[in-house]
Amino acid sequence: MQARYRLLGLITLTLAWLLSCQGAGDDPYEGADPLAPGPKLGKADGAGVKALPVSVDSASTRVWTVVNQWEDTDTTAARQAGIAWSADSGLNWDEKFAAWIGNLQKIPVHESKYSKTFELATPWGKKVPAPSLDCADVWIFLRATFAAWYQLPFYMEAVDYKKVNGKVLKTRVFFGHFGIRTASGNWNGMPLFASYYKDYTYLAAQKTPEQLIADWPQDAKLRSRGTIDGDDQPFLGEGARMGAYLDEVHLNKRAGHFIRILLIYFGTPNLADSHNTFNLVPDAVREGDAMLYRRASDGSGHTMVVLRVGKNAAGQLTVQVASGNVPPRQPSWESEAASKSRFTNNEGGGPTTNSKGEVYAELGGGLKRWRVAKKVGGYWMNTFMEGDEASWIDDTDYKTLGERPGIFKQILGEVPPEEKKQALLVMIADARRHLEQYPASCAARERREQAFRDLYDVMGSYPFNKTKEEVDREFRTKADYVFAELVYEKSKTCCWNSSNATMYNIIMDYVETLEKNATVGSCSPPPVFMATGGGYDAFAGHAAATGQSLAWKPWSDDESCPQKNVTDDTEADHLWTDYCQLGLTSTPQPSPDAGAADAGVDTIPPDPDAGAANSPGADAGVPSP
Repeated sequence: MQARYRLLGLITLTLAWLLSCQGAGDDPYEGADPLAPGPKLGKADGAGVKALPVSVDSASTRVWTVVNQWEDTDTTAARQAGIAWSADSGLNWDEKFAAWIGNLQKIPVHESKYSKTFELATPWGKKVPAPSLDCADVWIFLRATFAAWYQLPFYMEAVDYKKVNGKVLKTRVFFGHFGIRTASGNWNGMPLFASYYKDYTYLAAQKTPEQLIADWPQDAKLRSRGTIDGDDQPFLGEGARMGAYLDEVHLNKRAGHFIRILLIYFGTPNLADSHNTFNLVPDAVREGDAMLYRRASDGSGHTMVVLRVGKNAAGQLTVQVASGNVPPRQPSWESEAASKSRFTNNEGGGPTTNSKGEVYAELGGGLKRWRVAKKVGGYWMNTFMEGDEASWIDDTDYKTLGERPGIFKQILGEVPPEEKKQALLVMIADARRHLEQYPASCAARERREQAFRDLYDVMGSYPFNKTKEEVDREFRTKADYVFAELVYEKSKTCCWNSSNATMYNIIMDYVETLEKNATVGSCSPPPVFMATGGGYDAFAGHAAATGQSLAWKPWSDDESCPQKNVTDDTEADHLWTDYCQLGLTSTPQPSPDAGAADAGVDTIPPDPDAGAANSPGADAGVPSP
């Protein structure tokens, strides 16, 4: 789930505020309010909308010079071999982006024996583990990085809302190879990238790859910066954050600085915006696309990057996705079974409604592909590649959009029931592990309960034929009830990204203390970790009573949080069996057939896709939910 939940109507920081922060020597961008997406395009979605004049590529604000065009197949640069294609491949650059994503290799998540992520391959032979990011930033980072490496035109568009003399003014803002600009000039005092930062791309022509990697140029200011709390990159060294990662993969430090700021201001709502991406028909899916969830017009979302598209033994379509999270994590690589569950969920633009009565298909979620920037009539325009017109869906064609989850249910390969079960248990175990590190995470609570809803369906059918109560009795843990799913838009806990593992232990110890002191033979559900009476007094009080008051962090709105003034959080409607009916013990015992996905077990079920000859790029690794 994306880190900052970009919301419609948010008002960005003013220029005066930015300048004051710069004067104070602080990072003027991290923590800034996100920019809002633009309106629906309707018929204009079929071509694109003109942005800035090509002549606006000024020397001072430019991040990189455009050398190649996305359509190129026969230029000198296009005919060269690359990181995932051979010489004279005949591929255009958009197809090469897909090839690069489809060739990313699966590796273990840093210091984890459970999950898998991918290794980033660069044009210079350097390979680095995937960075820890929120979910939207993974897809944005990959696209912007590829465009910068190969000097392709790239921009994303958003809207800046400002109040001036009581009126709200809307300004289109463009973050691209030309800098960060509006139609009238540089936006909000953003850096003059060409003037402020260095570009060492020329070194690639002067040194061998080995020499270049051994003597990689560094930008100390970039390395000291981050994007959001928690974006630590420990595999790069103590204290390394996203700025250090960008410094490691970009010779052009201007691109590193630019992408860092881009990740701060843009998120899932901007990816759902048809100015930046377009909606795809289901059977057009390929590597480099993304599945987007939009849960509410003013709520959370989730972005999952498509890493693999293939065929199973029956010739049916298969997909594998990866996604970051809140707080940031390395993208977690999911199995085919888990990925099918993602693609068939109505939050991905389905025809049903959310708790507010909004139709998911009208919120902008679903299967997306990046637009490409082209020169049209002297202007830059984000539009289609030739051939993509047949795969495009109008962003106001809600009927066709809403049909996609059902179509995916039909065309994605059917997974054997046992594999479905194991994939869902892996997803549940992953969500629980995340909550053990970040107990306030609403994203992990939602993921766990969605997996349980799917598990009820799988286990209720042949060959299992189990009731919901039997499933809960076999697979539920006490912590599931303590960290119950909350309604994001009505719960301030969901904005609290800085909770930690020590706090998790304090919370669970408090629950155990209550049960130990309860009347023998009585049962009450454990208290839910959420805001009540405006705070978390019971849990904080237990921390103080056990000498851990300094370990208990006070609530903070670590992201945009319109619900921050609620007094009591709101629990989501639960499908689970009543807690006291289950009689859970303090240490739930795993079921004999639960696999290692259950709590307290150190391994997880084998990857059903591992080594499959029909799964391009699959290895013998373990899937990551």
